[in-house]
Amino acid sequence: MSTTPSGLANIGKSVTIKGELSGSEDIYLDGQVEGSIQLAGNSVTVGPNGRVKANITAKNLTVGGTLDGNVHASERTELRKTAVVNGDVQTKRIAIEEGAYFKGKLEILTDAKPATPNIAAAAAVSTPAATPSIAHEDKK
Repeated sequence: MSTTPSGLANIGKSVTIKGELSGSEDIYLDGQVEGSIQLAGNSVTVGPNGRVKANITAKNLTVGGTLDGNVHASERTELRKTAVVNGDVQTKRIAIEEGAYFKGKLEILTDAKPATPNIAAAAAVSTPAATPSIAHEDKK
């Protein structure tokens, strides 16, 4: 494993890791990883030769190789055309290139917006006003 000056850890295609991978820098995986990957504030890239059997927690995830495991990406997930992904994905944004293979559940994460309860409250206020007039018409 080497680290480039830009703070990117690179796991080459001849490297095999079994266990938990965690840290505070971006990582490029072109080898084999089995276990779990916890890089919640950073980006993970699975290169075209990468073979990962792990659950991944990251800020951003890009897959060009094979991934068997669940993904929680707090910002963005990208599946390149050479990607093969088997597992559930939770992310705010996703891009899937034509030719990519994905089998699993996709959940788009959203920020809680205070405007939604206000709209529901306004609808709840107008609904009771409409109900008595309908009930009044039924009595005729």
